[in-house]
Amino acid sequence: MKIRTWFKKTPIGRLVWRVIIGAIGGLITVFGAVALVGPGPGILILLAGLGILATEFAWAARVMVHTRTYAQKAADKAGIPKWAQLALVAIGAVVSILVILFLHSAGKI
Repeated sequence: MKIRTWFKKTPIGRLVWRVIIGAIGGLITVFGAVALVGPGPGILILLAGLGILATEFAWAARVMVHTRTYAQKAADKAGIPKWAQLALVAIGAVVSILVILFLHSAGKI
């Protein structure tokens, strides 16, 4: 049985599930907002947090669509071709996976 289904069996479980999702998504969203002004891929972290929140909250889905639209307009204004945007995201994902695998094999995580 999926954990989400188990939690959502009762009204209290649904409330607890929403609180858990809200806390996790909220923390990741706040971390993404901090990363916007600091070093790091702030917009990606922010969208990840909003994506988590959007699984339970309709307002987060609306904000996520607005944020993605804003990010796309900024990328278009910067003149970055679509293929370059996708290549940067793919390279970032591959590098992240390689770093995680390296850290795991070295016993750091």
